[in-house]
Amino acid sequence: MVNEKYRNEIDSMGELKVPIDAMWGAQTQRAVNNFPISGIRVPRQFIAALGLIKWAAATVNNNLGLLPDNKAKAICEACEEIIEGNFDEHFPVDIFQTGSGTSSNMNANEVIAKLATSILGADIHPNDDVNMSQSSNDVIPTCIHVSAVISLQEHLLPALEKLNDALEQKSIEFKDVVKTGRTHLMDAMPITVGQEIDAWRSQMQHAHERVSDSMKRLTHLAQGATAVGTGINAHPEFGKNVAILLSERTNASFVSSASLFESLATQDAAVEMSGQLKTLAVSIIKISNDLRWMNSGPLGGLSEIRLPELQPGSSIMPGKVNPVIPEAVAMVGAQVIGNDTTITVAGQSGNFQLNVMLPIVAHNLLQSIEILANALCVLTDKAIKGFSVDHEKIKDALDRNPILVTALNAVIGYELGAKIAKTAYKEGRAVKEVAAEMTDLSEADLTRLLNPKDLTEGGIKK
Repeated sequence: MVNEKYRNEIDSMGELKVPIDAMWGAQTQRAVNNFPISGIRVPRQFIAALGLIKWAAATVNNNLGLLPDNKAKAICEACEEIIEGNFDEHFPVDIFQTGSGTSSNMNANEVIAKLATSILGADIHPNDDVNMSQSSNDVIPTCIHVSAVISLQEHLLPALEKLNDALEQKSIEFKDVVKTGRTHLMDAMPITVGQEIDAWRSQMQHAHERVSDSMKRLTHLAQGATAVGTGINAHPEFGKNVAILLSERTNASFVSSASLFESLATQDAAVEMSGQLKTLAVSIIKISNDLRWMNSGPLGGLSEIRLPELQPGSSIMPGKVNPVIPEAVAMVGAQVIGNDTTITVAGQSGNFQLNVMLPIVAHNLLQSIEILANALCVLTDKAIKGFSVDHEKIKDALDRNPILVTALNAVIGYELGAKIAKTAYKEGRAVKEVAAEMTDLSEADLTRLLNPKDLTEGGIKK
């Protein structure tokens, strides 16, 4: 019965049993046995990046005359299978593993070697052939950078552009709708709905700029550093040529790091990018909360906008509809902020020549990119594009806003203005009506000075 389920594998530490259908070998199995911690495996993007790096390494080693044509061809074919995700189930190692990510690197080496051996019909060794000119210490940092850049390039930046465009269109649509501004959640001078939305658009534009700038540092790769940064056992041209091949394959501008020692010892570029993602998370929480407040009601809240109604909001209160999209997006923001804290702590763990929290950096960074990209798309499609404005509710609140009296400061002074505002609020009357009684200003002057649309354009009214 045992022989039907397992096979025996041997590595430098001895013999152990591996599931008979598993594509991995002994070193992967040891990691599976040693780290039954979370059940969270390395992300799909990370596995694909491992395949890309092993493909590039085999190609470069072949070009340099270090790996025979037949082996290189078989390894590259196997790598294509990994890149496409056809063997993801054979990457079982927990993200909480050896801090260098050696277990995941050897997992890739063993799976690719087994596939390549099947393709070639002759033995291909996971260390000597697939891992030639490499170390886990440079493969995993390179993999973090490559997978993050691809994910940013293909998912997050396009999602930011999509949301930015939707917000720009919405700000134009509502550029003439004047509403009560709010500071400290209290009534303030008027602004337009378009101006309010344009602030959100500007946040997304700046997020795009920040992420794009930080991505430049992620394009610097550790490959070629091998064990400690000296490049031992790797051809001097290996790292540079791997970066060139990866650039051609991904349309990203990868280069060999100017300091391979830094690239092994630190994760500063990942920490920097995580900080930019945290800033974006803060922005989307702010936007989500604004949307929730503006949508609040429908009777007891602000009710300035109507978000699309997507699902029932209560299991006990019939007819209740909640702002589910902003709530979900805000939770994504909270998760990303938590991920950034973990990445920050992990970034400090570069003891001497190697950071030893690489797998958790990879997991958290890629998760932050993925859920932010998805959340931005959901926010765009299911909230921003479809919300409408309650013109009547906005106008009613604006007409009763006593803070409009601020526009008279330059004419009547702050003290008299405060008296007018308090009287208007206390008696539930319009500022214009009270000001007509308490000042010598004509109705024409008051109409001109208290025009809400004009007040959104700033300046001193005289």
